[in-house]
Amino acid sequence: MRKLLVFVIAVHGFAVTALGQTVVQRDPEIENMVKEVSADSLQSYIKTLVAFGTRNTLSTQKDSKRGIGAARNWVLSRFSQFAKTSNGRLTALIDTTTYGPDGKRVDSAINLGNVVATLKGTDPADNRIFIISGHLDNMRTSVMDRTGDAPGANDDGSGTAAVLECARVMSRHSFPATVIFVAVSGEEQGLLGANFMANKAKKEAWNIEAVLNNDIMGSNNSSQTNIIDNTRIRVFSEGLPAFELDKAGKAIRQLGLENDGKARQLARYVKEVGERYVDNLQVVMIYRNDRFLRGGDHTPYVENGYAAVRITEMNENYYHQHQNVRMENGIQYGDLPQFMDFEYLRKNTAMNLSNLANLAKAPSMPQDVKVDVKNLTNYTVLSWQAPKTGKAKGYYILMRETTSPVWQKKIFTTETQAQLPYSKDNYFFAVQTVNETGNESLPVVPAPSR
Repeated sequence: MRKLLVFVIAVHGFAVTALGQTVVQRDPEIENMVKEVSADSLQSYIKTLVAFGTRNTLSTQKDSKRGIGAARNWVLSRFSQFAKTSNGRLTALIDTTTYGPDGKRVDSAINLGNVVATLKGTDPADNRIFIISGHLDNMRTSVMDRTGDAPGANDDGSGTAAVLECARVMSRHSFPATVIFVAVSGEEQGLLGANFMANKAKKEAWNIEAVLNNDIMGSNNSSQTNIIDNTRIRVFSEGLPAFELDKAGKAIRQLGLENDGKARQLARYVKEVGERYVDNLQVVMIYRNDRFLRGGDHTPYVENGYAAVRITEMNENYYHQHQNVRMENGIQYGDLPQFMDFEYLRKNTAMNLSNLANLAKAPSMPQDVKVDVKNLTNYTVLSWQAPKTGKAKGYYILMRETTSPVWQKKIFTTETQAQLPYSKDNYFFAVQTVNETGNESLPVVPAPSR
C-alpha cells in the first residue's frame, strides 16, 4: 500500500506544537476502484476503435461500420451500457453543432459531435464539475485525408479508452460532485470539439474545477532516442494564466505567484494523488501548457479560466503519430495497436481515476483564504472560512519553499485560522479542505488581508 509521509503540526487557534510525521492513507473505496481498471478492457476498446478504419473528423457519418459517425455512436453505446449499473445517475448523449468550412482544416460543413456522459453528483447543493477528456478523432499524414485508413490506436485511442474505462468503473459509485466523461471530435482539425464544449461551459456558467485531458498516453518508447520507460507519465500545466492575464498580472508579480495558477495547482494535485494510489508510476510535472509549440484539448478550458492540464506519455514515438501506415527503410510507420503497452495505459488510466474520484468525493475548497499582512513579522497568520459544500473533518495548510515544485508539508488543523513560525517571505502557503475519508479539495492560495 502506498503511504504518503508528511510533516504534520497540530494547530489550535494560534498555538503550534510539532508532532513529527504521520501518514496519508489511501481511501479504501478509491483503492478498490483503481484495482478494477483493466488492461484487457482498455485493449478491447482500442481494438474496436481501430476497426472503424478512420476516425477523421471529416470522414463519413453515414456508414454504420466506418468513420467518425460510427465511432461516436459506438462510444455512446458503451456509455449507455455503463449507465445501466448507475442507478440512473449516468446519462449520455452526442452533443452536436454545425461547423462550416474555415479555410484551414475544414473544407465543407460538418456535424461536429462530442460524446458526453454525465455522472450526476448526489449532493443537490454541490454544483462542482470535474471533467476527463480524450479525443475520438485521428488523422493520417494529411489531416485532410478523410478516406484512407488511420488506426489512431494511441493518438488518441488511448485517451478515449481511458475515458471509457473511468466511466465504466466510476458509474458504479456515487460522488457528491458531478463527473463528466467526454470523447471530443475535431482535435486534429484545430481543437474544435473542445472549443465548442469549453465555450458552452463558460456561457452557461458551469462550475468546472478541474479538467484532465488525456492525449497520447499508451506507448512506452520513443523514436530516435529508443528510450523505453513505462514508469513515468507527464502532466503539462500553464504557468501564467491565459485567462485575463492583464487583470491578474500585477497581483501575480507582487506576490510572486508565477508558479501558482489554477493549472499548476491542479498538476501538483494530480502528481500527489496519482502517486499515492498507483504503484510504480511517477507523475512528472512539465512547466508548459503543452509540448513545444503544440496544443491540446485542455487549452480552450484554460483560455476560459478553468483549471485544465494535459496528460501524455513520457516518451513519444513520432513514427506512430500522424503517419500513413507503411514500411519504409526498415521502419514500420503508423499508429498501430502493436506499439502500445496496455499495462502502462492501465496505470495511467488508474492515475486519472484516482484523481477524479478523490476530487469528486472531497468537500469543496475552503472559502476566503487570507494571509495577514498588516504587520511585519516572521510568523505567518492564515485564516479561511468553511467550504460551501461537503463536511470537513479539518484542513491541510500546505507549505513549500519558493524553489520547490511541489508542496513539502501538510499541516492539519480543525480550526479556521493558524499562526505558523515560518516567514511568508520564504515560503508559499495554501489551504485545502479534507474529509473523514481523507479526500482533499484542490488547494487555495491565500490573498493578502490587512
